[in-house]
Amino acid sequence: MIWLWRIFFSVCGLAPLWCATVTGTVVLTDSRDPGVRHNKDFRGVVIWLEPASGRPPLAAAPHRYRMEQKDKHFIPHVLAIPVGATVDFPNLDPIFHNVFSNYNGQIFDLSLYRPGTSKRQVFDRPGIVRVFCNIHPTMSAVIAVLDTPWFAVSDPTGAFQIHDVPFGNYVRHIFHERATEDTLNALVQPVTVDRGAPHALQAIRISETGYIPAPHKNKWNKDYPPPNDDPAGYGPNQ
Repeated sequence: MIWLWRIFFSVCGLAPLWCATVTGTVVLTDSRDPGVRHNKDFRGVVIWLEPASGRPPLAAAPHRYRMEQKDKHFIPHVLAIPVGATVDFPNLDPIFHNVFSNYNGQIFDLSLYRPGTSKRQVFDRPGIVRVFCNIHPTMSAVIAVLDTPWFAVSDPTGAFQIHDVPFGNYVRHIFHERATEDTLNALVQPVTVDRGAPHALQAIRISETGYIPAPHKNKWNKDYPPPNDDPAGYGPNQ
């Protein structure tokens, strides 16, 4: 079955009539987040398709992605990548950062590095990776490492597109960081991609009921120290 998926995957590039673009929209409900409640901002939901039987094709070449550190934020806040991809973490702030993840997904620590420099990490197994900065407790991000080439992240309107999906049967999966595991499990559904472009899915409604935000620890599993308001902006504790 693996060889069959590889054939279909290559055919999509040569003969698009064998494939379709899967489109859809997500709507977030019951949210306490001001951006969702007031601005109807539905970005950052990860949607992916896995074959109903067999395994998805392997990526033809290594993928390279980018998650910036700017204004004490990770940009983008949610990133979806295939297994084996490399993510660059450039520091665009005038201050030090230390990108790490110590639970869920892949554990890594890029250590402290200076403004204007960058470090990278290869993600070699599927899972949801929670990313933090060891200096700034308010900085957080999510990297969804997926064992499939068919995925997308919703834009601010909630819209998404998954390109070059060969005709066939799939299982749809969803990840949203403010949804409970039970909510996400209930959203797993079969999807059949037939001839026709694009293939539109029904609107996906995701409730944030039951989500409880929890503060995280630093990379040593300890509380963050009080912030340092050094006006120079270059101290490692800033």
